[in-house]
Amino acid sequence: MAMTLRLPTHLDQRLSDLTEQTGRTKSFYLVQALENYLEDMEDLLISNAVLERIKTGKERTYTAKEVRQILMSER
Repeated sequence: MAMTLRLPTHLDQRLSDLTEQTGRTKSFYLVQALENYLEDMEDLLISNAVLERIKTGKERTYTAKEVRQILMSER
């Protein structure tokens, strides 16, 4: 899919400098940046959902001591 993107001048210049130094395309870095951003946002949404479940008592947490005890009892 093709898209048009208007970058602020300072970002375009940084991106151009990077492409000149590495030989990669602007598209390569924009796709890579978008993938990283989306992964971070997806992780944030998952984390927020878990935090909400913890706050409402729908999910519990364990201390390090409890985890060690559980792991030792499974041996």
